[in-house]
Amino acid sequence: MPGPKDLDPSSSPRALLGAELRHARERAGLSQEELGAPLFVSGSFIGQLESGTRRMHLEYARQIDELLGTDGFFERNCAAIAKSKYPDHFAEAAEAESIATGIKQYAALLIPGLLQTGAYAKEVFRAYHPTATDDVIDAKVEARLERAHLLDDPATPLLWAVVDEAAIRREVGGGAVMAEALRHVAGLARKHRIILQVLPFNVGAHASMEGSVKVMEFTDAPPLSFVEGPNMGKLLDDPATVAHHVLMFNLLQAAALPSKLSLALIESVAQDYEHGEQQP
Repeated sequence: MPGPKDLDPSSSPRALLGAELRHARERAGLSQEELGAPLFVSGSFIGQLESGTRRMHLEYARQIDELLGTDGFFERNCAAIAKSKYPDHFAEAAEAESIATGIKQYAALLIPGLLQTGAYAKEVFRAYHPTATDDVIDAKVEARLERAHLLDDPATPLLWAVVDEAAIRREVGGGAVMAEALRHVAGLARKHRIILQVLPFNVGAHASMEGSVKVMEFTDAPPLSFVEGPNMGKLLDDPATVAHHVLMFNLLQAAALPSKLSLALIESVAQDYEHGEQQP
């Protein structure tokens, strides 16, 4: 395995922790594989911790302190940076997403979070949390919109989204909300900031019938995939599993409408919503 790339510790707390982990491991004379073995994780997992691609969980921090004799350093600092504005099941995926160079996502039922408008996101969160206070909902919306600033960079990450037709046909929040949401997605595609395809109903059975999937790619680390369900999600690094998810996405790309036809469909549906013609 090639040696880890030098990090800029000032770039993020995770980068600092990763740089310290690499320093402590090398000082102990251990390879990434040798440190990973007693933790029951792969050497590539240790590499992801060192590169800042993955967040260090407290259970690993405690064991690393014992193995490397770092006097509680990793436990203390891991606890300090563990707080996240995102739900526990999504926090690590959000962190990985923030440093990914490429994101490929199939969205089965919703417009992808990075592409949502505030009004659309508010309706989604209200449906998830019907008894939450307005302040709680507003905080969730703010966090989601903050994530979308990833797309402020004109080129990175490359976002390729395959959106099921169900996601654009389901009327979330009424016609005005949907029209705005679809116009926003179409605008990003027209500005060539994202690659967008729609998987139409007439495709029938497809490679991801069981739900959505996201694959994230990195410059100096292996890809990760993320799958989620109701109030749960899992970030995956098993090479065979990630490779299968990449294949699934490739099959969805092949089955979906080409980008120009996808854009035309989304804009047509947005117009229907604006004119009150969209059928549920």
